[in-house]
Amino acid sequence: MSETTIDTAPLPADRLTPILFAVAIFTSASLVFVVQPMVTKLVLPMLGGSPSVWNTSMVFFQTALLAGYGYAHAVQKVRSIKAQVGIHLALLAAAALFLPLHINGWLGDPNPSTPIWWLLATLTLSVGAPFAVLSATAPLLQAWYARVRVGYPDGQNPYVLYAASNLGSFLALLSYPILIEPLTTLSGQRWGWTGGYGVFVVLVVALALVVWSRRLDRTAEPAPLEKSEPIAWRDKGMLVLLAAAPSSLMLGVTAHLSTDVASAPFLWVIPLALYLLTFVIAFQSRPWIPLPITLIIQAAVGAVCVLLVAFRSANWGMAFGINILAFFFTTLMCHQLLAARRPAPDRLTEFYLLMSLGGVVGGAFTALVAPVIFDMVWEYPLVLVLVGLLRPWGRGRIDGQYIGALVAAGVVAAAPVLLSVWLDSNDEARGFFYRVFPLGMSQLAMVILVPAAICAFLTRDRALVFTAILVMISLSSQWIARGYDWSYSERSFFGVMRVANINDAMLGRNTHVLMHGTTLHGAQAQTGDNRCAPTLYYNVNTPIGQSALMIRGRGPANIGVVGQGSGAMAAYKRPQDRLTFFEIDPMVNRLSRDPRWFSYISDCAEGPVQTVLGDARLTLNQQPVGSYDLLIIDAFSSDAVPTHLLTVEAIRGYLRLLKPNGVVLLHLSNRNLDITLPSIAAAQALGVPALHQISYDTSEVSSMAEAATEAIILSPSEAGLADFRRDNRWRGVGETTVRPWTDDYVNLFGSLWRSQFPEPPPGR
Repeated sequence: MSETTIDTAPLPADRLTPILFAVAIFTSASLVFVVQPMVTKLVLPMLGGSPSVWNTSMVFFQTALLAGYGYAHAVQKVRSIKAQVGIHLALLAAAALFLPLHINGWLGDPNPSTPIWWLLATLTLSVGAPFAVLSATAPLLQAWYARVRVGYPDGQNPYVLYAASNLGSFLALLSYPILIEPLTTLSGQRWGWTGGYGVFVVLVVALALVVWSRRLDRTAEPAPLEKSEPIAWRDKGMLVLLAAAPSSLMLGVTAHLSTDVASAPFLWVIPLALYLLTFVIAFQSRPWIPLPITLIIQAAVGAVCVLLVAFRSANWGMAFGINILAFFFTTLMCHQLLAARRPAPDRLTEFYLLMSLGGVVGGAFTALVAPVIFDMVWEYPLVLVLVGLLRPWGRGRIDGQYIGALVAAGVVAAAPVLLSVWLDSNDEARGFFYRVFPLGMSQLAMVILVPAAICAFLTRDRALVFTAILVMISLSSQWIARGYDWSYSERSFFGVMRVANINDAMLGRNTHVLMHGTTLHGAQAQTGDNRCAPTLYYNVNTPIGQSALMIRGRGPANIGVVGQGSGAMAAYKRPQDRLTFFEIDPMVNRLSRDPRWFSYISDCAEGPVQTVLGDARLTLNQQPVGSYDLLIIDAFSSDAVPTHLLTVEAIRGYLRLLKPNGVVLLHLSNRNLDITLPSIAAAQALGVPALHQISYDTSEVSSMAEAATEAIILSPSEAGLADFRRDNRWRGVGETTVRPWTDDYVNLFGSLWRSQFPEPPPGR
């Protein structure tokens, strides 16, 4: 057997190789994180604008990442690095057959009852191959780097290249909503991504040449790295848990903020961007924030966040800031603990494989399991508390000061619960309490629980005691912050729907309210003369109510409504009319037809009311042309607007379904986006007449009876709007320079900007 001769000659200076590796990893990571919002946007027209589409897509991307990391780990069994390069180039070429990226129609349209598996399967068949191969780049190139750079100081720590990978991901993610989406069409994005993929392949070819030149210069191919001790199973489990917790929290905080705090566009960008930033910090050779500092800050903001997370009525700015800070430092803590456990370079791909497995476990729990087992977004506070067990456990026995802090926190946590129970059973005491504390029990409880949060912070170096105190704080705050008298709560892929029973100033004591996240979707008095009165946006004084009455005045009417809500529009149906709802969520249809909660459809409508399930763009295409007198487009989910329902192509489809003098009404009330000007621009592009109205709640008392509403109406002919023009509440619209949305172009960032710095709609 011949012996391998070790070259002991001085290593030549080489600055190009590290730069080439860093650029290749940066490029691949940028492509991976640009493709995620782009592909999700491609699939949205089939599943509406629900945040769950993003969360489920994230589970797919994490699973594809796991597949890529699995391939990177498996290919390390091939001893020849040149052979590894050849295999990777071959797979890159094969994956290029799926370009440009698109959503294929092999599985047909989604079933609204089981959209998750359709979405996962469709993404796998459409983009799985190129995404998985690209995802393998970070661990694969780091493994190559460790072998090519043997003898160089930087070759001993290839993990620093992971910071370059996550920096590329971070910048790409932020650039999508701010630069890429506003400036390019979806077709342009797809072809641009294809070009970027080609650039990356060229970089891998250049790396192959580096490997080949290394062989020529040193007379031998870079040898496999010296084998280190295997990773123990206990350590493998810890690596998976340390990766799973941040992944779950990322999706959980997104769902919590959009459901319970403040629904707004781009909310998903902030947690994901911070998630990537923590990787950059954690894998730096000299982290910007050292782990001891992270542990202190995480204990403080984590305890405060657990206290406040239950109080959904808290100031949204404060709640948003505290949740984001707690998420960032908790994720940073986990990733720094993860980085501290990284093995020797020969175990690099196994380390990334375990880390990716943890990401899939955490993401799958939040996006797939939690919606089935929880009726609200309980997974976020649950993981936020349990992650305390991943903190340092300390050494030695737990002494008296920790036991004292635990007991004190328990007494403090129990106090508001006992007070609340007593007040609920004593009307006289409750009346006195609210005279003394007009802000209510929730605000008082937040103050009472502060000492418990301080106790948690003081025990931060004992994970078990720290977590036990967080459990007590969480249980106490969740008990107090029950908010409305929720009669019913249910969760589906499309969100959380809750029914509350309230005392309304105008509708009466027994009024049911339907909430989707933070957005009201309907209200109905359960007794008295107002029981069949349409409320909120559907009140007779709003643009929607006016349109229904105007169209009914022309004779028997065929009315279609996209978005069912509580079914309030059914109150306008007469025996001679036909009413059809187009609803994407079967749960909404079931709730609005259950007379225990709402009876607009079951009792108030005169005659049968039909519901067609599925995304409206797909189901409306199956309706007969020229058959509707009025189409109302009112599809909102916690203020998350399905933008594909407001494009030029969509509005052209609505107009196609109208009778010659029929009308389309677009309900455009939105707290965060200007969707009025793009809609006016679409009407302008189609050359059809349009009118605009904003109605305001004119009642002197706060009530669910009526809500401020903004809408525009369009018709294929001037005759369709003639009687509306005679009503001075409707105003004509003038020219706008805003670019209309199309199936190929949507500019959400521009709409957000105009919403914050508004201009009046063009009128005349």
